[in-house]
Amino acid sequence: MAELNVELVAADRKVWSGAAREVSAPSADGQIGILAGHTPLLAVLRPGTVKVSTAPGQTVVEARVSGGFVSVDSNVVTIVVDEIDEAADRENASA
Repeated sequence: MAELNVELVAADRKVWSGAAREVSAPSADGQIGILAGHTPLLAVLRPGTVKVSTAPGQTVVEARVSGGFVSVDSNVVTIVVDEIDEAADRENASA
């Protein structure tokens, strides 16, 4: 199965990047799930939890965000957030 190339960045630093199977994010219109082959998308994020999984049941990033946006194009997912929960950031820094 094709993979997603994901980059999660906060206003002041790169939080995580790598290959993933699935991304879940809280858009202004509701929770969205992104898999390989997703149609191009640009969405505003509301406060909530962003999750990045490399395989079913293997979440490598689970972080609370204050808002931002997500862009999807050609299996590349870019998530830019205003602020990220520092505790979640530290827990996922080694992932």
